[in-house]
Amino acid sequence: MRVLVIDGQGGGLGKLLVSSLKDVENIRITAIGTNSIATGAMLKAGAKEAATGENAVIVGCRTADIIVGAVGIAIADSLLGEITPAMANAVGGSSAQKILIPLNKCDITICGCGGKTMTAYVAEAVELIRKAAAGPDDHTDGQ
Repeated sequence: MRVLVIDGQGGGLGKLLVSSLKDVENIRITAIGTNSIATGAMLKAGAKEAATGENAVIVGCRTADIIVGAVGIAIADSLLGEITPAMANAVGGSSAQKILIPLNKCDITICGCGGKTMTAYVAEAVELIRKAAAGPDDHTDGQ
């Protein structure tokens, strides 16, 4: 199962995601940063495969089974302008399952989110990916 982690700015979320996912069985993590700082942070966290920039996001979205990152990766001009319309379109148009973390930053607020910490949201995202990687027979929640 191919998991695409997308992050920008300083790469803090991507770093936390990669470090939390690197021991999950049956997944291959690709880390893509919207800038080299974010990519570097994810590489330091243990990503074995990484790239940077708009085209890397577009190409990565074509083959991913799961795309994970802040909710802003699906919204053009978010992350202080780092997410281009082409990047947002690639994420939104991908057939991959999207696991988007509501950080409520950069003028994006998701109503109904309980204001959990980034670490708590990442733990939830990792659990969703772990279940998806285990296959449909291991789901106990009826999905």
